[in-house]
Formats: sequence, C-alpha cells, structure tokens
Amino acid sequence: MKKVFFCSLFLLLIQLCEAQGELSWQGYFSFNEIKDISESATSVFAASENALFSKNTATNILKTTTTVDGLSGQTISAVYYSETFKKTIIGYENGLIILINDVDGSILKVVDIINKQLPANTKKINHFMEDNGLVYVSCDFGIVQFNLKTSQFGDTYFIGDNGVEISVKQTAMFNGFIFAATSGGIRKADKTNANLIDYKQWSVVNSGNWSSLEALDAELIAINDSGYIHRFNSNTFVGFLQLPQAAVDTRAKNHSLFVTTANTVYVYNNQMMLNRQITNSEVLDNTLNFSCATAVGNQIFIGTKEKGLFVSSLNTIAAFENNTPAGPVRNNIFAIDAGSSVLWAVYGDYDVSYNPYPLDNYGISKYNASGWLNIPYSEVYDAKSITRVLVNPNNEKQVYASSFFSGLVKVENDVPSFLYNEKNSGLESLTTGDPSYIDIRINATAFDKSANLWVTNSRIKNGLKVLKTNGQWGSYAMTSILDNAEESNYSSLVIDRNNVKWIGTNKDGVVGFNESGNVFKKMTFGVDAGNLPIADVRALALDTKNQLWIGTTKGLRVLSNVGSFQSESQLKANAIIITEDDLAQELLYEQFITSIVVDGANNKWIGTADSGVFMVSPNGQETKYHFTINNSPLPSNYVNDIKINAKTGEVFIATNKGLISFNGIATGANDDLSNAYVYPNPVRPNYTGTVKVAGLIDKANVKITDIEGNLVFETTSSGGTIEWDTTAFGKYKVASGVYMVFISAEDGGETKVKKVMIIR
Repeated sequence: MKKVFFCSLFLLLIQLCEAQGELSWQGYFSFNEIKDISESATSVFAASENALFSKNTATNILKTTTTVDGLSGQTISAVYYSETFKKTIIGYENGLIILINDVDGSILKVVDIINKQLPANTKKINHFMEDNGLVYVSCDFGIVQFNLKTSQFGDTYFIGDNGVEISVKQTAMFNGFIFAATSGGIRKADKTNANLIDYKQWSVVNSGNWSSLEALDAELIAINDSGYIHRFNSNTFVGFLQLPQAAVDTRAKNHSLFVTTANTVYVYNNQMMLNRQITNSEVLDNTLNFSCATAVGNQIFIGTKEKGLFVSSLNTIAAFENNTPAGPVRNNIFAIDAGSSVLWAVYGDYDVSYNPYPLDNYGISKYNASGWLNIPYSEVYDAKSITRVLVNPNNEKQVYASSFFSGLVKVENDVPSFLYNEKNSGLESLTTGDPSYIDIRINATAFDKSANLWVTNSRIKNGLKVLKTNGQWGSYAMTSILDNAEESNYSSLVIDRNNVKWIGTNKDGVVGFNESGNVFKKMTFGVDAGNLPIADVRALALDTKNQLWIGTTKGLRVLSNVGSFQSESQLKANAIIITEDDLAQELLYEQFITSIVVDGANNKWIGTADSGVFMVSPNGQETKYHFTINNSPLPSNYVNDIKINAKTGEVFIATNKGLISFNGIATGANDDLSNAYVYPNPVRPNYTGTVKVAGLIDKANVKITDIEGNLVFETTSSGGTIEWDTTAFGKYKVASGVYMVFISAEDGGETKVKKVMIIR
C-alpha cells in the first residue's frame, strides 16, 4: 500500500506578488486556445494556454492575468473559481497549482505536486471539485485534497488496483460518496471514511475508460471515452445515449448539464432531456473546435481551441459574440520586427534542421497603439510557414514577410499587396525529382543604405537575391563559397556600413559578400578557418563599434572589426573571455543562441534555446541581466526572437510560449537635441522609479543642478536616454523643488536646458 501525505514539511508556497524591483514588463499574450472555464454568479473565468481572463457579465469588464502578474508560462490544464472563498485555482500540466485571492489580489504558487516523486508525465491536473472547503484535485496519478482556507494540501489517494497510480479525469460528490472517473473504471468511496488513503476503501463501480462524471441534481451522469452517456441507478452506471463524438468536457450548472464535443455543445435539463444543441457552424464555422462550455445566468459561454471564448443567450437563439481579449493569433511567435510605432509578428517555423513541415498557415499580426490586427492566411496569398518579417526602415507602412515555402509577401498600409514567387520575380524553388513541386524557401531579409531589399533563398545555387528600388531583381551564386549551395539554409542577414552582406548559414558558418568585385569570404568551424565553435550559425548582429556578433548552436563569437573583410584573406572571430568565480571562461559557452540584437547603448540582448535572455555590456564583460522563467515574467526559456524599438527602448522578446517586453531605457541616439525631454515631470511623491532624460544625441553631457546651481548629478549619454535616480550622486534623495537639466553635445556645439519638478 502506498501512503503518501503532503505534509507541511514539503509545502512550498511562493509569493509572486512582490514587484521585481524597478523593472517594468508588459505581456502580449494570445487568449485564443481555451483550456478550461469556470464561473461565478456574475462572471466567467477562462484559462487559455498560459494566461487567464475573466468577464463580468453585468459590467462587461474583461480582466487578464499573465506571467507579468505572476502566472507560470507552463501549459494550463484546469481552472476553478470558488464563490465561497473568492479564490481562483489554476492547475497545470506539470502539476503546478497557482491560487489567486480576489480579496487582496495575492498570487500563490504551490509546487507540492511538481516536487512529488512521480514520473513527470503523470502530474497533469485534470479537474477541481469543491466540497465543504476542500478541493479534490484530479490528477493523472490519483486524487489530492487541497484546503482552500489554509492553502495547504491534505491526503493523497492512489486508487488504482493495488494502490498504483491511475489517471483520474473528474470527481463528483453524490449521496455521501466520492465518485471518480478514471482510466481504469469508475470508483467510489464513502466521503466520511477516515482512511481513504487505503485503496481498498475504493470500490470499482464500472470498468472501462471514463472521461467525465457529474452530479446533476438527483442524477449522477458519467461518459466513457467513446462518448457513451450513462446514468447511475444506485448500483451501476447504465448507458442510454451515444454521442456522435467523444466528449471533451462535461459540467453541471444551474440544473443543466453541458456536454461538449469537438463540434457540438449539448445542453440537457436535469431529467436529461435535450434542451439545446449548438454546432460549431452556428458559432462561427465548421473548422472551429470546441473545448468546453458553461453558463452564467442566461448566457452560454463556449470555449474553443482556435478563436477564444464565445457568448450568446442560453434560452433563445441569438448570434454568438467573441469575448476574447485582443492578442496575437497564438503564443508561439517565431519572429518579430519593431518599428518606431509598430510591432509585427509571424508564426510559421521550421525545426532545428530547417524542415518547415508540417506547413503552418497562421498569417501575420501587427500591434500598435490601436491594438492588434491579425491578417489571416487567406489574405496573405495562402503563403505558408512565414518565418521572418521586416519593416522597411524608410517607410514603416511597408512590410515584407518571408515564407519558407511560398516566397515573399509584400504588405502595404496593412494590406498584403503582392506575393513574389518563382513566376514573377528572381526567387527560385528548390529542385527535386518532381518538376511540379514548388518550394521557395525565403528566410532572412535586410535593407541596405540605398533601400535595396536583400533576400536569402535557401537550397538553390543562387541563394542571395536583391530587389532593387527600380523593381528589378538580381541574383548572386553561392556556389563559389559554399560546399553545397543546394543543401544550404540561411538563418540571418545583416549589412554593414561598407555595404558588405553578412549571411548566417547552417553548414558553412558566416559568409561575407560585397557585390563590388563580387567578393565572397567566410568564417567557419576551426581555428584556421574562422574560429567558430560550429558551422551552424543562427544569429548575427552589428554593433555601433563595427563588430559582428555571431550566435551559433554551440556558443558566441565576435568579429572585432567588419572592416577586416577588405584586408584579411581569412576572417577570424574570437570568443569573449570573462572571469567568473576567479576562473576564466567563455561567455555563453556551448549555448544554442537564437537571436542577438543591439540596443541604443550598444548593449547586446542575446536569446537562447533553453537558458532565456542575457543582456551583456557593450564589450560582453558584464552580464547586466539574465532573465529566465524563474526570475522574470518570461513564459519560456526558449527564445525565438528579440527586437528593440529604437525610439522607446522597449525590448520585445518572443518565446515559444508567449511574447513579452522589457521597458528598457537604451534608446537610439538622435541627430540633434531638438526633441530632448524629461519624464516623468513632475515627479510625484508616490513615484518610485527613475527620471529619464530622453531625445539625446550620443555622448551628450548631462548635468542636473538644484535651483541655486549646486550640482547633484552628471553623466554622459550612450544612446538616446539617461536615467537619474533623484539622488545627489547616490548619497541621498534630493529635496522637493525645481531642478535644472543642462544638456550639451560632446564638442559643445549644441546645448539644451530643461527643468524638472520634484515633489516629495
């Protein structure tokens, strides 16, 4: 017999409501994939993939909760709202439980199930059932009691044969007994039995695999995995109705039973007579997949896997409305690009071997001050697996989206206007034995200083293309520099101030190309061949010091001066050596680097495949930040892409489980001081952040004095913004009053004076 107690020795409740110092985060999550719903008398609570939202049916107010508020980025599997305790309990596939207290807004993370010595794939939380202050948590290993008043676990019940683990899908209280629908039959036990941890106290009522179980007034209803509905006759469950599909969710609410299948919601009264049947085509169209349904008052809410939450009248036929918070199409955003006032996102992807199959068809998304605009697949000329998006730096209303199968989509004024493919451009399909097979793999793109668009076209001989400003295409053969151009894939493309194109490849490291003279050079694996740790390069970035930062699947390298392309026959990159714990070591040794971007202060933001985000100093010697799922709102340690809004300094981080941003201050330098400003201004007593002086030129001298001319702060800008902590050189907080901000260029040729009011 297994006797397992979740005692207080192993209970770890981690408060997540504490602020992360002065760091500021923003979440941009998708709420489209509804995992579960719950309800109160006036609200519905919907759990999406890794976020939560609620709607008050009286006020129509939508409220969202994400990793920025303290949720985990892991996948949610169940949610329940307790009207009695005013608490929301969220269960995850990995066994994590998060408890949100509506009274004080606190969030608790409970990790007991995660820490339990059980196989990781058995810890999924399937269902919550409340009875007399106790929640019975149905898991893939058994049942756990959780006390809503004390936020502590009680007993654990392993109710399989001979006390082994068994997957419990749902529980219900009926006539003084606990009933459990499991993968090994329906089992029951007297709820007053003090020894329910003994599996012998649980009897098998019916054998088989059961998906759900609900008490409906005087009825107890169970559904098996084939969709056959049964009712309890005091001794056993007797089948009486076969559904066309398996049930994905069953719940009793307001004397009705809501049974959800993939394409239909059935509403039964408490005599199990069918009151209403709602198909997916009535809600939207027949491609929609339902996940759950419930009612609040006279409204029915239906959760879907693709389009979020829909609502309509329960008792009368009326149109359905979408009640989902605005957001991107999905959380797994593969690539992004940021302009000064806009962010674009795409979802198509490929695996580590650049295989785009199965092909995606998610379209393109745009975010700006007006909210989200999602352009569907049908409007992007059916372009599949869109893996990159690029905003024209000379015209933010023009965007190019790379499809790793269909070509290059041009978007103008938010409307797709053209698809470049093998028929109407210089782009080419890879060659196979089937001449009718078309597969145009476009990935990295970049504009040069003359506004020509350079494009990488994988797995063909002429893998580098250019769309010139006159509309003409040019092609450049990669066969002279690559070992096998028709097997090569390209990850990234940057263009330096000398107009040299730097291209990341999967098999040949970094290729440099200058069309003036048609000169190719490369850096690859090996000390004498370029000194890369591996030939598979995934990210490139040029910094303000003419250095090329190279991210590979096995670490980081830096080419100290891109100007060496002109003079060196063999280019060579070097590792950055740092000292940690008195030991010399390589920065980001063996890390799979997915993205590198340079901010306005020349800091490097580096995304990885399993270690989150690093922000390092301009020379890489200091790691200023290392964000992971454990110390930040980052929803996943797998980072797909990073981009920075040069105007605001906002750092956008796209992961495979959601998009968030960090509100940094490293903005790009301005050409002059005409737009210099100070914020916030005035600084009010309850403000705890720093004062920013923005709109600066690079290397501007900034002096701050009190009204009598006493100097309290001085610094030199690196980029477009500096911060002041409102202290006198870090010694003490300055007093209330007006402070003068004197700004001057490095050569003294341009000056600006600003004022800031501080109120203590």
